[in-house]
Amino acid sequence: MTASLARAALAALLTSGVWALPAAAPASPTGPAASPKHLSKPAASAGATAEQAPHAEAKGDAAPWGEPHLAIIPRTDKERARIAAVRALAEDFSRPERFETHPAGKATRFGLHSREAFSTPSANMPFEREALFKLGNGLFERVFEPAPGANAQTDGLGPIYNTASCQRCHLKDGRGHPPDGPQDAADSMFLRLSIPKSLSSLPASVLDKMPNAPEPVYGLQMQDRAIAGHAPEGRMRIAYEPVPVSLADGSVITLRRPRYSVVETGYGPLHPAVQLSPRIAPQMIGLGLIEAIPQGDILALADPEDSDGDGISGRPNRVWSAEFGQWMLGRFGLKAGAPTVKEQSAGAFAGDMGIANPLHPGGGGECTPDQQACLKAPHGYDDGEKPVEISAKMLDLVSFYARNLAVPARRDLEDPLVLRGKEVFYGLGCAQCHQPKFVTHRLKDQPEQSFQLIWPYSDFLLHDMGEGLADHRPEWLATGREWRTPPLWGIGMTKAVSGHSYFLHDGRARSLLEAVLWHGGEAEAAREAVRALPKQDRDALIRFLESL
Repeated sequence: MTASLARAALAALLTSGVWALPAAAPASPTGPAASPKHLSKPAASAGATAEQAPHAEAKGDAAPWGEPHLAIIPRTDKERARIAAVRALAEDFSRPERFETHPAGKATRFGLHSREAFSTPSANMPFEREALFKLGNGLFERVFEPAPGANAQTDGLGPIYNTASCQRCHLKDGRGHPPDGPQDAADSMFLRLSIPKSLSSLPASVLDKMPNAPEPVYGLQMQDRAIAGHAPEGRMRIAYEPVPVSLADGSVITLRRPRYSVVETGYGPLHPAVQLSPRIAPQMIGLGLIEAIPQGDILALADPEDSDGDGISGRPNRVWSAEFGQWMLGRFGLKAGAPTVKEQSAGAFAGDMGIANPLHPGGGGECTPDQQACLKAPHGYDDGEKPVEISAKMLDLVSFYARNLAVPARRDLEDPLVLRGKEVFYGLGCAQCHQPKFVTHRLKDQPEQSFQLIWPYSDFLLHDMGEGLADHRPEWLATGREWRTPPLWGIGMTKAVSGHSYFLHDGRARSLLEAVLWHGGEAEAAREAVRALPKQDRDALIRFLESL
């Protein structure tokens, strides 16, 4: 497509009346269409959709595993062409792109600079739906108690658990952090557990529908708290060792490499082949928009065999949906281990709090057959009822809340340092994995997420990030060296919302620069390029990230 045709297609798209984008957004033009060597993989293939994507088996908006969680209005061929043009990577870095101020389209919230910046509803939410958001927020903040409790709506906690409330992990809906020292509680961090599937005694038919083989006694997650009369499973211990990294200007950044172990085990020794993976609670913004990205657009970015030779070989995670009884694209979690917001929420209720729910029924949460006292403890439901401690309606309300936490607006877009940092970001190839833009599905029943131009800066695929970040614990198709590309929107608000600047899956990075310097594997070339940058360009890169 020539530059003039690309500009014409973009102009038609923005004036067609079908875009759910703010009429008052800045009107600065985008740059000319990028040449193929500067385009992301979907743009370079002239707007590839599911029918051109790796693993695709169907035409149009259909993709190999399906999207049963969405009520989709199919796109037209004309819309596809327009979207391909608007998603092309920028080449003009002299000014912001049009609508770049609105990372979540019309759902973007402006004027948010305090600790509440991640806790407001989608800006385009109809008034009549705001009550659902408030009810979901109330359940998100609710502190559960052991059964039997004074309130049947809030009992059922544990018997073993990590937290008594969603809000205690995701404080202010923001990012968690590792303990500050041996005496600090791990309120927003825990350990995943597993053993190799080849060593499990579970039937193959059962293991096929599980992300990992559970540790035989302790399950898939270590719970470090317990109700009265029961023992916690253990306590996570972290030891750090310094890792100095030299930069081209002679300065040295000292990273910290964590080592994890479990002490004070409550139910005997761990399996000798146990796999440990630390997890920090992620920020909660923009989840419904991620859920609404067309599956085919994500799959079009996949290049598992690196057929184009660019060193980037992202691949999708395939996960089993307990709700829909089928394989789906993994979108959520640090290894893309959950297909929908609802299933991610249901897993957290069961694993983090021991709260039985429609997708994880039965009291006891993560209690295993070797923890009989745990299994026999009082539960939060009556014998004549379905074995759940929160109802389907309550789970739906929490999911609605999580789906609609708004993304804050970009800041300082016209700052020359931010614009230079954006140019450095693109020039280093960071946008190959941290894909800037998508357009969500047009949806029948989700006005907040329907047909929005969004800027999450992620391809939502798995990438080999090298030995330095490896946890050596597979999850579905993800290997022990692979992680999902994390969205970058809102990352510059971490300090304001969460009161810290810890990043990566386990919070080892204490700054954005440290997070970049931990990149390896497919991102090693980009990391080395950052090390070689002059200080002014390195500072500009960080300033750009802080503006997101």
